[in-house]
Amino acid sequence: MHIFQRVKFSTPESVELEFPLAGIGNRAWALLIDYLVLGVILILFLSAWTTVSIQLSDLWKSIFRDQAAFWLLAIASLIGFAIYGGYFVFFETLWQGQTPGKRFAKIRVVRDDGRPIGLQQATLRALLRLFDEVLFIGAILIMFSNQEKRLGDLAAGTIVIQTQIPTPSTTLTISEQAKSVSEQLLQIADLSAILPDDFAVIREYLLRRSAMVAKARASVALRLAKDIQAMIHLEKIPEAVTPDVFLEAIYLAYQKFSDFKF
Repeated sequence: MHIFQRVKFSTPESVELEFPLAGIGNRAWALLIDYLVLGVILILFLSAWTTVSIQLSDLWKSIFRDQAAFWLLAIASLIGFAIYGGYFVFFETLWQGQTPGKRFAKIRVVRDDGRPIGLQQATLRALLRLFDEVLFIGAILIMFSNQEKRLGDLAAGTIVIQTQIPTPSTTLTISEQAKSVSEQLLQIADLSAILPDDFAVIREYLLRRSAMVAKARASVALRLAKDIQAMIHLEKIPEAVTPDVFLEAIYLAYQKFSDFKF
């Protein structure tokens, strides 16, 4: 088992990001939490289904005749399976690769190239989850494959990583202007659109900018600032704020936002 296995992604800005793979321990912990949530949902469904079935017993008998019990069980099983699979599809699509369990365990599903997963990938993973978990195929593959992928990951082209929000570095210099701009951004910008790997790109630039030649630094800063501006739905960067200062302000604002969003 590759306990310390890591995966690298290259961004369009030519910044290389490295994340540790989630591993079977974190994934099992996330799955346990998800199953607790799913258990509550399924219990509520079965309670409601039983109540409705009893109240409409005469109707069911008139429709299904002697096979009423069989068909009621079959319908309940189909709905239960839809809830089971739909739970993972819904959350992984809506929360960009996370379920409540994954969010608590601080892991995330991404595509092999590091991009967020979509409905297609989430659906493929959910459809093969039953084989992975009931037959223990997933656990075996995770323990012995290089990228710790289960059957659903292999089919969907996904990988599960640990989400790490880097802590501030003592070598990273933040201007006073950026501190005041960051407070404005908390009020006017949609910081929820920024992913951990986007934050990592900003931090990587801020750490490396001093070693860049002036022309390259200005070009990368401007490109990053425009990308982030579009991402957070900001109409324009505050006046008299350079791309460098804007990125510093985003760096500070996102850290404060992350402390409260969950």
